[in-house]
Amino acid sequence: MSETVSNRGASASPVAPDPLPRTWMLGEPDLSGRIKARAEDFLVDEIPLYEPSGEGEHLYLRVQKRHMAHGELIDLLARHYEVDPGAIGFAGMKDRVGVTQQTVSIHLPGRSDPPPPSDTRIEILWQARHGNKLRRGHLQGNRFAIRVREVDPLKVTSVWRRLSRLATTGVPDFFGPQRFGYRCNSHVLGRLLLGASPEALLSELLGAGGSPFPEHQRPAREHFDQGKWAESLPLWHRGDYAERAALAALVRGATPARAISAIRREDRAFWVSALQSAIFNQVVAERVRAGTLGEIHHGDVAWLHDNGAVFLVGEEDLAERDEGRAIAPRLAAFELSPSGPLPGPGMVAATGRAGECEREAMLRFGGEVLMSAAPDGPQGARRPLRVRVGHPSVEGSMDEHGPFIRLAFDLPKGAYATVVLRELFRDAESGAHDEP
Repeated sequence: MSETVSNRGASASPVAPDPLPRTWMLGEPDLSGRIKARAEDFLVDEIPLYEPSGEGEHLYLRVQKRHMAHGELIDLLARHYEVDPGAIGFAGMKDRVGVTQQTVSIHLPGRSDPPPPSDTRIEILWQARHGNKLRRGHLQGNRFAIRVREVDPLKVTSVWRRLSRLATTGVPDFFGPQRFGYRCNSHVLGRLLLGASPEALLSELLGAGGSPFPEHQRPAREHFDQGKWAESLPLWHRGDYAERAALAALVRGATPARAISAIRREDRAFWVSALQSAIFNQVVAERVRAGTLGEIHHGDVAWLHDNGAVFLVGEEDLAERDEGRAIAPRLAAFELSPSGPLPGPGMVAATGRAGECEREAMLRFGGEVLMSAAPDGPQGARRPLRVRVGHPSVEGSMDEHGPFIRLAFDLPKGAYATVVLRELFRDAESGAHDEP
């Protein structure tokens, strides 16, 4: 069950818009259930884009981790292999609560392969050399096997009916709650970061007057508000990397801007991507409400699923009658879909009504700051508004922990299993906290 979360204090800033999906492709489901009651109930298997060649400066590891946050995994590997965390590559971040398999790379030029680390939470399934670092997005997708508990397994037919519909129509490509952190405020931090508001960012990150926070953090946050940074620092959990880094810098006498620079680059980049994600979610929600998620109109930017290419849809595209180029049959075959914005100065922008919807979403979340990002900042991209659910299966059963419904399906890279689950189960509650 979730820990009690404090309400905003009287000095809190205005409530930020909700970035989470609140609409359903198939209508709100009737069934409820519980996910992640234990780690073994949530299995994720990363589908690699390529296999290592066997030669090169980078050691590829196939890692199975259990109940471990992504940041903890990277820190553990960095310590064991005696490298900077930046020398470790990965294709995607995996859930903390669950048993997950993924490939990571470690840059070890001129070094022999060390023995694998000894930690009960991870297992190295294989290792091999390759010539380049594994980069974000270098995967085909992920395969999920999920047991949903506290649900009648005889309802499996109803669940299968809805999952089959999603396999045909596609599922809204919402970013899930993991994208916005355990306080659901990562997008707020991103806006403050790009808006060059270091004092406001630190107050949101560390103070008691911003977004809701777990009650156990109150003493640490109140100490910060009182300027007692040295007293606040030891009260934070060792996994609160950003908070501890900023506070440690302040204790050393850093300015607010310098304190923010002390936070890991990947954490700051994550906040900015969360702002992009909040805007994207708003666009998806509007299309779901309008019933146009699987349609393409004049001014849309179409997404080609086989290679991720995009093109601005004009009247001539909609009028195309050639069998291989006509929009309607390609939509039905899931060759292409409408796309939404991950705003930045280099993004292909929609026009017409689709463009108006995207601009409204950007204004709603204060995302205008994304359009003037620095050269080393986010340049913007597109993302499909829907994705295909592959190889779906459902079964009802029981084990020593009780009855369950087990679902299995594949999703392309970047898509969230929790978004599929919310189309099948109302208020599918997690039995344990996911990583912030």
